[in-house]
Amino acid sequence: MARTRDALGDALVALLQEKPFDSITVQQVLDRARVARSTFYTHFRGTNDLLLSDAEDFWEMMSSQLVRRKEKSDRVAPVRELFSHVAEWRGFYKAMVASEKVRDVMELGQGYFARSIAARLAELPAGRALSATRRAALGHAYAGAMFSLLIWWLSNRTPATAAQMDHEFHRIVRPGVGLAPSGGWTQPGRKGK
Repeated sequence: MARTRDALGDALVALLQEKPFDSITVQQVLDRARVARSTFYTHFRGTNDLLLSDAEDFWEMMSSQLVRRKEKSDRVAPVRELFSHVAEWRGFYKAMVASEKVRDVMELGQGYFARSIAARLAELPAGRALSATRRAALGHAYAGAMFSLLIWWLSNRTPATAAQMDHEFHRIVRPGVGLAPSGGWTQPGRKGK
């Protein structure tokens, strides 16, 4: 089933970059993925259900990277990894904006990251000192900040790299968690903070 889901998701993503979401039919997705109609309807109600299911799989995989890797750093979210991946898919992001589906997908992602940041805080010595309620609140706030940075970064085509955005995000986060602040990021071609 995973291979079929991947084929359907890949087909929908490809079609989204060619035409508006509302004009994509289930049959077009099936033809592109080479999947039978009965198989599709066993798992999905329509293209919107497929889109959100595919987005859930993506956000779960991206948001849990640090926890799954048992990363030893004090990072609370895999910002660099997310931004690097999304940078390669700017066309897809534009298609999502044009289809008016970007808000649903981003809100879904923000929820996944809020939960994973709270879980990550529970792993860090400074975060363990916080109550579960405070970790959940910070997870929600930091996920919101991260998605705000992501949208700003994608919309403005800044020269900042994904690694610089990761650094800037964690510079914002560290004081709220009780971690030592770090220096600012340097824009390409400029010295200093």
